[in-house]
Amino acid sequence: MAKALLGYMSSDRSTIRHTVERLVADNQQLRRQVAELEARLERVQAENAELTSAQAAVLLEPIEEMQPA
Repeated sequence: MAKALLGYMSSDRSTIRHTVERLVADNQQLRRQVAELEARLERVQAENAELTSAQAAVLLEPIEEMQPA
């Protein structure tokens, strides 16, 4: 696909080289952003699991005022 884009854009070698370098840089930046988002997702999922288990523990605690006297 990159070849098709480059062929469409220009046949000037310096322009092609610049375009390829820009595409490579953009690709690297997007990969870094994806990695950051994946790490953030893991942190949020871990936090969610902790909150869920804490809430479950609260809900499962016996409630003294509901116990028969």
